[in-house]
Amino acid sequence: MTESGAGAETEPEAGTRRAAIELDGTDTVVTVLEDAEAGDVVGDDGALELTESVPFGHKVALVDHEPGDEIRKYGEVIGVATESIEPGEWVHTHNCDSARGKAEGRR
Repeated sequence: MTESGAGAETEPEAGTRRAAIELDGTDTVVTVLEDAEAGDVVGDDGALELTESVPFGHKVALVDHEPGDEIRKYGEVIGVATESIEPGEWVHTHNCDSARGKAEGRR
């Protein structure tokens, strides 16, 4: 957060650079290290713009995924896309099934 005026705190503007983790060249997602908003930029080269807000610790797609495509994080397959996902979109239980277990209520 930044300060302005007489000590009032304001939220960062969209377009802010946010830290994210990508550990392996085969990763198809990065993990954001703080809450991020649509329009914020993440990734090592700063070229990935978020298309929606993503909470701290959650994944963002680096590449296009079609239903059935593997989701790779830290060099491991962690899930499978259940719908089309574009770069900059939040990757979570609404569009990905876990390779390690099913999300509650999913079959």
